[in-house]
Amino acid sequence: MNSPASGSRNRLLAGLSPADRDLLTPSFEAVDLDLRQNLEAPNDPISHVYFVESGMVSVIADAAPDHRIEVGMVGYEGMTGLSAVLGVNRSANESFVQSTGSALRISTGSLHEAMDASRTLTSVLLRYVHVFMVQGSQTALANGRGTVSERLARWLLMWDDRIQPGSLSVTHEFLALLLGVRRQGVTVALHELEGKSLIKSTRGDVRILDRAGLRLAASGFYGISEAEYDLSLGPEIFLAEPQLARLRR
Repeated sequence: MNSPASGSRNRLLAGLSPADRDLLTPSFEAVDLDLRQNLEAPNDPISHVYFVESGMVSVIADAAPDHRIEVGMVGYEGMTGLSAVLGVNRSANESFVQSTGSALRISTGSLHEAMDASRTLTSVLLRYVHVFMVQGSQTALANGRGTVSERLARWLLMWDDRIQPGSLSVTHEFLALLLGVRRQGVTVALHELEGKSLIKSTRGDVRILDRAGLRLAASGFYGISEAEYDLSLGPEIFLAEPQLARLRR
């Protein structure tokens, strides 16, 4: 019988050797990811790590009194609990489900036992941590230098990489949180992209009409972390983006 990991849609698990997957499989539990489900809370122990198979998880940084912004996202290409991979059993950030889906989860203790037993497994997970750090640095760059419409275009492309084709159900209020701007700024940016026929925005839903045009609208803020995944973890992660090979030249 195939193990849960061997048939998983999660790209990290699919790329592991059979021996490394076998180390994880006995401890895996298949779970649903419910909308707004909290997977990690700041400074709380990380009890489980989630290898996302479908849906999307947002990583949110926050500070008093009420400053919050998305600093990373995880879809079927990755996993939560990166602090645990690095040996720290708590996170400074919040992680919650942004789009419903499913995952294979494993207790932090069981993950550490498997990592202790395999240098190759540890190497793959640490390379994913590296890629996620690149994503975070590119997010900081976009937040610091990009316009709201450029940042929104980048975010929509990253969502499109990770979620099944279709429209994204998201409110203006939540987009404002993700981008760290006022709701009015999100509305203006959506209208700007829609005016260029790149997206179709209705109440609570956004559909991408022109991915290539949306990439141009992102003005270079999209593609670096995606190419780094390709370089660090293999070329089959983002199959919808064959043009990423050009970024490596």
